[in-house]
Amino acid sequence: MTERLSVVDIIRRKRDGLTLESEEVRFLIQGYVQGKVADYQMAAFLMAVYFRGLEPREMTDLTLTMARSGDMVDFGDDPRVVDKHSTGGVGDKTTLVLAPLVASAGAVVAKMSGRALGHTGGTIDKLESIPGFRTSLDREEFFRLAREVGAVVAGQTGNLVPADKLLYALRDVTATVESVGLIASSIMSKKIAGGARRLVLDVKTGRGAFMKERKKAQELAQAMVDIGRGAGVRVVAVVTAMDQPLGRAVGNALEVAEAVRCLAGQGPPDLEELCVRLGAHMLLLSGVEGELDRAEERLRRLIRSGEALERFRRMVVAQGGDGRVADPGSPVLPAAPAREAARSHRSGWVQAIDALAVGRLAMRLGAGRERKEDSIDPSVGVVLEAKVGDRVEKGDVLGVVHARDREAARWGAARLEEAFVLGDVRVEAPALILETVS
Repeated sequence: MTERLSVVDIIRRKRDGLTLESEEVRFLIQGYVQGKVADYQMAAFLMAVYFRGLEPREMTDLTLTMARSGDMVDFGDDPRVVDKHSTGGVGDKTTLVLAPLVASAGAVVAKMSGRALGHTGGTIDKLESIPGFRTSLDREEFFRLAREVGAVVAGQTGNLVPADKLLYALRDVTATVESVGLIASSIMSKKIAGGARRLVLDVKTGRGAFMKERKKAQELAQAMVDIGRGAGVRVVAVVTAMDQPLGRAVGNALEVAEAVRCLAGQGPPDLEELCVRLGAHMLLLSGVEGELDRAEERLRRLIRSGEALERFRRMVVAQGGDGRVADPGSPVLPAAPAREAARSHRSGWVQAIDALAVGRLAMRLGAGRERKEDSIDPSVGVVLEAKVGDRVEKGDVLGVVHARDREAARWGAARLEEAFVLGDVRVEAPALILETVS
């Protein structure tokens, strides 16, 4: 059939709303990676997909073709290996908690993560705020640490899913980033290439998420579950709220410290709630537990006993980091030289906290990147002292800005106060876990 395939015909078929054959998808993507399909042709195809969408089988074909375009990680038939992915949010340090927590229960978490870009943080940047921690691991070491420690988190290799890198760069300049089918295929191709055969997805929605509308987040969750079904990957997607930051800390070293407190049983309730729920689904997929309630209780016991925190210490040391970071209150993490409190200008109830504004504030302080080449300051960020549903009095501290200098700290404190909405009506803390798709 290959001899009869035509790039123009494939574009036309998708433009007209027809469903592409598997071989047509492979022909187009492989041709683009090999330089046989021009940018303008691929741009036309992406725009056709943006308007016409992709059927589940087309998404699966696109995902698998991209996943197989470069290196592939394979853990064989080990049923204990499970992965987790978040679509990104503000204060999302769940991987730092989940990897050692789930590993301490007997599963194996072998995860490749990315860096920060825009207002959402990157797991690799957070881990690299730990002195000595290495995220650049060769293939052999990645597998060895997964076997020996049960938890390993590394940066993505240079030749992992090159097709996705090419397509994403083109989507970014052709206004086709927001396509649910293309987003789902991009995420799942990286997960499958990274060895995922059992995967829990945290699909965030709200002001601080990529998917602002809950309906779109639901569509994305369902699309990735459909791709998993077609690709032979067991997937559970949990849709969670991201209208206010997760936990209280936003910023690399600050989030590591909060993750340590969570593993010690002293973390914010919302962070622990989400990690326990996601972790329970990971234990079910890996076969370590058979019931969600029992899995959640087991994870809470591992936190209370200190086993989860000790597994975090083992993971850090195994990847070259300073194990003292696992001591609550440890001074090994970098600390910003200037701090400034944002105070409430009135009494009332916290009605809302603009997660996007807080994320952008942390980024501008130096905790994130506006461009890929920007450098990260691991010490800066924000720590919230109040969350939605809390009562505050005039002059109370809403949050503390950690900055490089006094001027930046004062500027940040003014911006942080603006992110809070106060009112006279009492509100309840909003639901965090919205629904599960499996």
